[in-house]
Amino acid sequence: QVQLQESGGGLVQPGGSLRVSCEVRGMNFRYNTVGWYRQAPGKERESVANITSSGATTYSESVKDRFAISRDNVYRTLSLQMNNLTPEETAVYYCGTYYRGVQFWGRGTQVTVSS
Repeated sequence: QVQLQESGGGLVQPGGSLRVSCEVRGMNFRYNTVGWYRQAPGKERESVANITSSGATTYSESVKDRFAISRDNVYRTLSLQMNNLTPEETAVYYCGTYYRGVQFWGRGTQVTVSS
């Protein structure tokens, strides 16, 4: 059973930085693409960034140059460094992966950007 557990969310001021992490269990992490997603109140879940098994990264246009996704295959963790956050980026942030035909999600971690 694939399990994903996010951590590191919280309250941050506009323009601030935050790092969220995700531990992945139950699959061979190093061979799979994993990603970060977010869902703001009243909006659909959207892709933020993902990283392939070879380390290639893609970002949504809105976070490009401010966010950085990384992975540690030894500790099976995925991280997202977020800089220069805006209030509009207040959302629940989820890590996710598509594995053997099934989309798996963590429970999410709340990120609130507010003064």
